Amino acid sequence: MCPAFRPRSVAPLRYSRGLAQIHDRCDFAWRALCGRGNIKILMQPLRVTIWNEFIHERENPAVARAYPRGIHQALADAISRESGVSARTATLDQPEQGLPQAILDDTDVLVWWGHAAHEAVEDRLVTRAQERVLGGMGLVVLHSGHYSKIFKRLMGTGCGLCWREAGERERVWVVNPGHPIAAGARDCIELEQSEMYGEPFAIPTPDDLIFVSWFEGGEVFRSGCTWTRGSGRIFYFSPGHEAYPIYHHPDIQKVIVNGIHWARPQGRPADVPRNVAVEQAREKLTRKGPSVHDAAGRVASRSGGA
Repeated sequence: MCPAFRPRSVAPLRYSRGLAQIHDRCDFAWRALCGRGNIKILMQPLRVTIWNEFIHERENPAVARAYPRGIHQALADAISRESGVSARTATLDQPEQGLPQAILDDTDVLVWWGHAAHEAVEDRLVTRAQERVLGGMGLVVLHSGHYSKIFKRLMGTGCGLCWREAGERERVWVVNPGHPIAAGARDCIELEQSEMYGEPFAIPTPDDLIFVSWFEGGEVFRSGCTWTRGSGRIFYFSPGHEAYPIYHHPDIQKVIVNGIHWARPQGRPADVPRNVAVEQAREKLTRKGPSVHDAAGRVASRSGGA
């Protein structure tokens, strides 16, 4: 039982028969929700892994001043303040580039920041991450991560854009205030210094467009977009040039945290590919034609092997 969540008992004399039935059904539902297995799910923290190249912070003095412990640690500090979230970091210089299969399997949402070393990321790591996203892991891609291998592979496009480094003002406008990622955000987030990202942005049409940025030089950009790939959710958020302390801005932190919650795994991955035998058909079925597959569902070769 879960007394804190169970509806209060009401004296039976105050019930009509219909209300009593409703109460019984609600009581049953709350008991089911608060069962041992479900309580474990409700209490399990959201597991977030923040991946960062960690190159600019060690090579560029301006970036080191903004993020002395790395962008990944600044993000982890902000995300860890959120109740029910467990954040850890991973960097390119670690074994298996920070993301071995065991870490990915233990991650609900992966946050990705990269810029100087996109091509250094091994294709096998990209494949592992892609498979996890298709299986339900969330992915939050930040700023120059738009050109990362994992983002381009999941988008299926070049993901190029226009840019300018001039320290100009950026206004991040909320254009979809009803979206969960925009919850609690101001109508406009003002950044005094930022890198200009401008259209055209070579991405597939987003499922949802949440933020549009305007820059002091006049350009505009789709700065907050979402997609679904397989069973996984993807959120791209562009503010975050490494030379400026943008990830210390509380409103930017709020959007990223919202994006992480939105991208958390939903339901379960599709059980495919899977051969459904005739005997497993929902209705009685008799095989009526030839097959090029063997009993295990594998394509049979000329020699009769798999």
